[in-house]
Amino acid sequence: MIRLFDLIFSVFGLIILLPVLTLLWIIGLYSNGSPIFKQKRIGHKQKPFLLIKFRTMHINTKSVPTHLIDSSAITPFGHFLRRTKLDELPQLLNVLLGDMSLVGPRPCLSSQKKLITERKKRGVFGVKPGITGLAQVTNIDMKKPTLLAKTDSKMVENMNLYLYFYYITKTFFLILKNKV
Repeated sequence: MIRLFDLIFSVFGLIILLPVLTLLWIIGLYSNGSPIFKQKRIGHKQKPFLLIKFRTMHINTKSVPTHLIDSSAITPFGHFLRRTKLDELPQLLNVLLGDMSLVGPRPCLSSQKKLITERKKRGVFGVKPGITGLAQVTNIDMKKPTLLAKTDSKMVENMNLYLYFYYITKTFFLILKNKV
């Protein structure tokens, strides 16, 4: 059932947001020459996939977790995209393609060994990664891999349709309040 909602929301989201996506793509093209960023991430059953986002950092920035990068690597337009979470919109394509769900644990990089170990121990890789979830609405990030894996595990164990809609709605309101 969740996959059906993922498909419906991603298709409608891409259609409705097409003007916004196009505008952001054009601005990104002019601000840094390369508006789209693709990065290999670890997904369902630890299968790698290419995550699609709007570029927020300079083109030659090292591919490491965001919390390990100096803030000067983020472009001025990138700051805006991150603050508003608009950099995440292209991930609707990942949802449509079946690599991700709207709700699930955020996909990690293969270099995040501690997080991978902790998630593997807790069965977190048994579900598709998501754009939002419990960790995002409670402001837990990848700087705390054990806590993040425990939080992801709790979300995975308790996931149902009500929580799916709750996390989406909560994320939307947190974005409006600029708290995510």
